[in-house]
Amino acid sequence: MEGNLCWVAVTAIAPVAWGTNYYVTHEFLPADRPLYGAAARALPAGLVLLALSRRRPHGSWWGRSAVLGMLNVSIFFVLVFAASQLLPTSVASTVMAVSPLTMMFIAWPLLSERPTPAHIAGAVVGLGGVCLTLLTGVQGTSVPGVLASLAAVLVSSLGHLLAKRWSTGADLLASTAWQLTAGGLFLLPVAAAVEGPPPKLSLPVLLAFAYVALVATALAFTAWFTGLRHLPASTVGLIGLLNPVTGVLLGTAVAGELLTLQQTCGLVLVLTGVVLGRPKRPRRGRRALDQVVDECPARAPS
Repeated sequence: MEGNLCWVAVTAIAPVAWGTNYYVTHEFLPADRPLYGAAARALPAGLVLLALSRRRPHGSWWGRSAVLGMLNVSIFFVLVFAASQLLPTSVASTVMAVSPLTMMFIAWPLLSERPTPAHIAGAVVGLGGVCLTLLTGVQGTSVPGVLASLAAVLVSSLGHLLAKRWSTGADLLASTAWQLTAGGLFLLPVAAAVEGPPPKLSLPVLLAFAYVALVATALAFTAWFTGLRHLPASTVGLIGLLNPVTGVLLGTAVAGELLTLQQTCGLVLVLTGVVLGRPKRPRRGRRALDQVVDECPARAPS
């Protein structure tokens, strides 16, 4: 149980970092360059992790890196960048919290991980909190922004589960680096063709990009894929509910966004959903029985 809680704590780094990313993107990054913004987030993070791992893709991982780079990085980052610019910080991060249900039901056919009643209950309660938070805010909600967030949920859920399915035998740091580097390299020529020359960046913008690349990308993705390797996908998805909690609290505390009573109740429901889906401690009797069975020598049939 202690080991599971350790992996939960490591995994939680990712949604908390992603929750802060909405505020940094909304406040400091150029709103008219989403493709360059996504490339500047992905490529430096990938190169840093590549320098640390010192491993190149091999065999099937050349193709896998390309697929995961497109899903988890290229398409996902552009959608998140657009949502961050179109929506308030609290709303942008809250919409993404539908991902637990998405990951849960995609993991069933893709990974043969059947959701438990506790996971389903946690996801439903958390989603109820998301809806309460989203639909009762005092600020207007951009429909294109919400659609961009929902599309990001679908794309990233599929990409994360494919990464979990293909993780056997691959170095965690290296495979994360390959995805981020591939996704960044895909974005650069598209950004140049669509958005023209790179924008001139001031020091605050450079510092914001450094935070987004190193903390909200390199560190966060490494923590997230670590969780996917050691925990069920449904549990990891529920931990992702910390993303909207962080985004809402940061938007309220720093960005001056108003938090209504209904939204506060929604946050409480979100946290309740995370608690409901946490890894359970095995029952003592069942654990003792398993130990006895493991220790008993096999008897030859008479």
